[in-house]
Amino acid sequence: MKKVVIFITMLFILLTITAGAVHAQSTGELKLGLSRDWGYSGFSNDIQGLFTMKISNAPSDLARVVFFIDATNIGEVTQSPFSLQFNTDSYPLGTHTISAVGYMGDGSQIASNLIKVQFVSAGSGTKSIGLIIGAIVGILIIVAVISIGVPMIFDKGKMASLPLGEPRKYGIGGGAICPKCGRPHPIRLWWINLGLNKIDRCPFCGKWSYVRTRSREELLAAEKAELAQVHPEAVFTGETEADKLKKEIDDSRFQNM
Repeated sequence: MKKVVIFITMLFILLTITAGAVHAQSTGELKLGLSRDWGYSGFSNDIQGLFTMKISNAPSDLARVVFFIDATNIGEVTQSPFSLQFNTDSYPLGTHTISAVGYMGDGSQIASNLIKVQFVSAGSGTKSIGLIIGAIVGILIIVAVISIGVPMIFDKGKMASLPLGEPRKYGIGGGAICPKCGRPHPIRLWWINLGLNKIDRCPFCGKWSYVRTRSREELLAAEKAELAQVHPEAVFTGETEADKLKKEIDDSRFQNM
């Protein structure tokens, strides 16, 4: 019997705590949020266009919600989802406070948090967007200049002084063969990619060209071909030693005649 009494007492305490928590939740502050449907929303709470106010933690016994801009009642919603759309252009420009008041089934009220915003004109929103886009474009240009200029400064003369026919490393970007001077060189990863081709600057002749990644065999062949610029007589003609000897004998026969 004693155990039954203890169990009933603990169950009563648990139900009391649960009921209190539910009551505290139902009588707490409503969470009011603001979302943009169309228009402009800046970093300093500047907004312009079509927006929606919405309650995100509506209690089960919430009967209706009245939405306010400053002290002006702009609408009432009696069913979930408790949200209301408004257009900032319908209200004066400047600082405003957005809020809501909820009414429970028993008649009690619950206030929401306050959201302070700045209503701006359509022109101001467009101007701000233009400034943001301009800043992004400026950053991209600076990054591009640094990406192109810094390697040019540090690589200046490093590749250009490489002897003809000297083996070279092409890195993870692979290698290309300059269509202007015919010398193979590494492809920089940050250059403009146009599908299979890239726009790159030859470190030897300094000219810009459309190039593509070449196979290892093609690059080695191009390295060997550079030797012809130093020793033209060493260019491989495809003749065997027997062919050369036969040709010399034939040439000497005609000379004796």
